[in-house]
Amino acid sequence: MNGLDHPSRPASTRLIGRDKDLEFVRSHFGASVHGAALLLTGEAGIGKTAILDAVVSRARAEGTRVLRASGVEFEADISYAGLNQLLVPLFDTFDLLDPGHRDALKVAVGIGGGPPPNRLLTSTAALLLLRRIAQDTPLLIVVDDLPWLDRPTSSVLGFVARRLVGSRISFLAASRVTSDGFFAAGGLTEHRLQPLDEASSAALLAEAHPGMSHAIRRRITAEAHGNPLALVELPTALDREQRTAPSAVPSVLPLSERLQALFAARVADLPATGRDVLLVAALEGLGNLTVVEAAAGGGAAVEALEAAERDRLVAISATSRKLSFRHPLIGSAVVAQASAADRRRAHRALAAVLTGQPERRAHHLGEAATGPDETVAALLEQAARLRLDRGDALGAMAALTRAAGLSPSPADESRRLAEAAYIGTDAGGGMADASSLLVGARRADPATRAESLHAAAASALLLINEEGDIDTAHRLLVGAIEAGGHGYDAGDDSLVEAMFTLITLCWYSGDPRKWEPMFRALDRMTPAPPDLLWVCAHTFADPARTGHLALDRLDTLLADMGDATHTVRVSTCSVYPDRLADVREASLRLVEQGRAGTAPVRRHLSALIHLCLDDFYKGRWDDSVRLAAEGLGLCEDYGYPFFACKFQFVQALVAASRGDAATSDALCEEIVGWAVPRGAQGARALAFHARSLAALGTGDFDTAYRHATAINPLTPLAPYRPHSMTGALDLVEAAVRSGRPAEAATHAAALRETAMARLSPRLHMLVLACEALTTPGDDALDLFERALAQVDPEDWVFDVARVRLFYGERLRRRRATKEAREQLVPAAEAFERLGAKPWAERAAAELRASGHSAAAEGRRKGALTAQELEIATLAATGLTNKQIAERLFLSHRTIGTHLYQIYPKLGISSRAALRDALAVLDLEGVG
Repeated sequence: MNGLDHPSRPASTRLIGRDKDLEFVRSHFGASVHGAALLLTGEAGIGKTAILDAVVSRARAEGTRVLRASGVEFEADISYAGLNQLLVPLFDTFDLLDPGHRDALKVAVGIGGGPPPNRLLTSTAALLLLRRIAQDTPLLIVVDDLPWLDRPTSSVLGFVARRLVGSRISFLAASRVTSDGFFAAGGLTEHRLQPLDEASSAALLAEAHPGMSHAIRRRITAEAHGNPLALVELPTALDREQRTAPSAVPSVLPLSERLQALFAARVADLPATGRDVLLVAALEGLGNLTVVEAAAGGGAAVEALEAAERDRLVAISATSRKLSFRHPLIGSAVVAQASAADRRRAHRALAAVLTGQPERRAHHLGEAATGPDETVAALLEQAARLRLDRGDALGAMAALTRAAGLSPSPADESRRLAEAAYIGTDAGGGMADASSLLVGARRADPATRAESLHAAAASALLLINEEGDIDTAHRLLVGAIEAGGHGYDAGDDSLVEAMFTLITLCWYSGDPRKWEPMFRALDRMTPAPPDLLWVCAHTFADPARTGHLALDRLDTLLADMGDATHTVRVSTCSVYPDRLADVREASLRLVEQGRAGTAPVRRHLSALIHLCLDDFYKGRWDDSVRLAAEGLGLCEDYGYPFFACKFQFVQALVAASRGDAATSDALCEEIVGWAVPRGAQGARALAFHARSLAALGTGDFDTAYRHATAINPLTPLAPYRPHSMTGALDLVEAAVRSGRPAEAATHAAALRETAMARLSPRLHMLVLACEALTTPGDDALDLFERALAQVDPEDWVFDVARVRLFYGERLRRRRATKEAREQLVPAAEAFERLGAKPWAERAAAELRASGHSAAAEGRRKGALTAQELEIATLAATGLTNKQIAERLFLSHRTIGTHLYQIYPKLGISSRAALRDALAVLDLEGVG
């Protein structure tokens, strides 16, 4: 068994996830300790030998002499075989002992003649020899696989290990937790190796097998339960397709030869009846003892597991009626040892019991099938629908793939594979898997592939994600929709999914003409398009003109959030009407599920971008950038380059607003580099927006105007380019400041002609602000007042601060300096809080021009904003940041940031001083 405990690697290699364990072992044998023994324990494959190797390598490098032995199964019955192995390097030194001890030790290890020596005499001789050797050089004794040592050696080593105090000898041994060896460990310190944590498991797996899909990595990580050997070895039993295609991986992972040798031997020793019951339990998968008993033949099944329970292969709870394998790979070993006929028989037995659970019953019937069977294929297809409704995209793909394999008809096989491919591209996160499934669909029935909407939608998404272009993807999908035999039935799922995909393509294109076939198909759907599809089309295509028509239906959808797909699509409908805060809680749940691997990757990405946008508009810029970085990492890991531009856009906006033009420009280059070759003008507009904002911050108003008009001509407001609304204020400001008042007025008039102001209070504010910027005289002041009255300043921090800056500038130029400062001060505060340096500098310059003195500025910094005062008051009562965040519907990080800014304003340095500082403010009438 030696050597099976760890993946093969040089002893000098840093062990992933074992730094604390190595630190403990080395500290136990530190220079201050004279004579120490340590027993390292852990389950098979946990990495005990790897720890021993690392300790040995370090000891030798430091000049310590190492004696090493390992238990060997076939030598377990040979007396003193282990002692012989350990002392071979010292045979020439036996003469250092007195004749009695020397002769006894020689006889024991088989290099001398005479009667068998007394056990105590042999033990004493070994101890004396080791102490004598250690007088010249520190000595480390390392023993691996203690359970396989012969009994006499175990006795001698136990004797030695307990008598090392005062010597220069260290003793380190390794043993399995479940072992019943002969080594007497009483009095020895024991250190148990725990499974690797999730992060270390992922790091080890990525290092050992970098080419696997992330879905497979998650599956293997879950099965390995932190066992290093399992993490390294499980992928070696998968074929090339299985390493990249989650749908091709069996429900029970196969074991490599190495793992079979480690886990299967213990299973093979069980009685046949026990193995049969264990097979049913392994295939059942949930540990439901009632189901296992029913499928395995009744109550006697548990009795058949007595030996397995005694050997610590399984644990059985009579109270909860649960059966669990001590390690998941034991179940895999049981399945690996069973014949194909035995596995099919167990699956049929489970299917017969699970009549009330259609998903699980279909799975077992599928595994039991030996040839084409449309009845079972149809049941699997129904199970796939149920899994998809639950958000299990990978499970749905697997069920459809198995259903396709059992389909007697080539057309049904092709249809099911195409749907699995579409799920992979739209939700599953398996783009490579989806591509291979699509190839299979075309191969299964070449004659009908053009009629498959799922195939066309999957092909379109793959095209824009890879090296294809929007025009080709759009033409392919529109052709499939218009040539399909669906009759525009609104209840046809494949048609509805194709329409959602078409909306995605149209948005990326940025071409108004691309939307025409989509709305033509929408109008033909009978009896009427689904509400979610209709609302998405009206809020995402040309929201400035049609979005307000969908607001009532959007409210209804927001009141009843559904599964992951429904949540993301409702969130998409909420982007341009500024309703992302209403889906924030659902999006956060989806992100947490995605991080845990229980939500489809594409849905995880969509929820992340919606949170990023909400954070940006609400002034939580640090959170926005952090989430965007997470999203970009997922895009890279899972192969979603077409999604990356949205996260890069958010990062570019924050960088532009904070004056980091170089970073913003680099991110925009990334967006343009992806978008231009694919004709994705809608995505390219994101870069124009960020560049326009960056140029405004630096005062380069001509450049800002050029970028803003690239998104949006002056008049009319660009149709079917939703981003024209978001960049409207940028265009008008750039036109005004670059000496183009007529152009600014033209665009402001174009905004008034749309229904943009009816879409949300923020957009109403922006329309009024644009009109105010282009209106002379006192009428502008009224427009600014009306604009700011539309929203809560804390809801749209950056936008409100910009409008206040413009208003303050206008007031100062009209010599209403006191009123100007009332706008400029909160604008400057907001910009400073956001870290929007160029905007803060502009506000500060205006304040100085208004006669705002340095002394006044100092007093201003001592006062708190309304939100700061509320946060400070709550913190002074003893609430934690998390509790305050929950009460104010903010993130705890935002609360921490506010407190960090509040302390210097109050002249304090800690939370404990808040109560007194607030009392002083009350006395002074400040805040």
